[in-house]
Amino acid sequence: MNQKVLITGASGAFGKLSSLALAQKGHQVAGTMRSVEGKNQKVAKELKDAGVHIIEMDVTDESSVNQGVSKAVGLLGGLDVIINNAGIGTIGLQESFTVEDMQRVFDVNVFGVQRVMRAVAPIFRSQGKGTIVSISSCIGRLSGPFYGTYSSSKWALEALAESYRNELATFGIESCIVEPGGMPTAFIDSLMRPSDQERKNDYGDIAEVPEMALKGFEEALAANPMQRPERVSEAIVDLLDMNHGEKPFRTVVDYMGMAEGVEKYNKVLHDITRQIYSNFGSEGMLSLNQ
Repeated sequence: MNQKVLITGASGAFGKLSSLALAQKGHQVAGTMRSVEGKNQKVAKELKDAGVHIIEMDVTDESSVNQGVSKAVGLLGGLDVIINNAGIGTIGLQESFTVEDMQRVFDVNVFGVQRVMRAVAPIFRSQGKGTIVSISSCIGRLSGPFYGTYSSSKWALEALAESYRNELATFGIESCIVEPGGMPTAFIDSLMRPSDQERKNDYGDIAEVPEMALKGFEEALAANPMQRPERVSEAIVDLLDMNHGEKPFRTVVDYMGMAEGVEKYNKVLHDITRQIYSNFGSEGMLSLNQ
């Protein structure tokens, strides 16, 4: 069934590839991005040529979000799916990130999603149906060294997605989280570094490890032909092909050795969540999604 889809962050690899793949499948797609006439002019034209509606929108600005969602509904003639994809990544020693650094990340990865959801949820509730897809990460509920700020924001995003899943299910609104591993995209090239570089001086040799580790990871990515952003867009297309209410809540996309462990973690959380809700007589709030 062809659906009306709005995807944020359409200028990035996941957003662009997903927009193109969904449009090719016959879905009506609107993609948001900043700087449509500036740095994103080329990708905007490519998406337009493929039939994707382009909307200039900044998820850190509530007025921009409200106007963007309203424009998308007008262009698409309604809305069936929202894909919360816009995001920024970080790398560096956690102590070197100032509060302002972290606020910048959370403003996009968490508060930006909340702004979009406050604009979209009333539409879905009024029509008694809708699909929410939030792009998280394999380190969305795991945290390793040097990615603490990014992981923290994705942990918060996953908690947000859990809440919307539970509270909107009775309105016929389903929720999904996609958890990709690291991919060879411009996302890695644009990782935000901490602004307080003086803090790392006290860490000695450890201070150089984040950049060394990133370089090693990029080399590993280049050597793995399966770890490509196309796998993420394919996973999103597959999700939207599934019947409403029967989609998995979490989908892991990784070929670098994290998938099995994260899926086991997800299975444990899935079972614990259902048991707790059952104990309190609230299992109906999990009626949609597997």
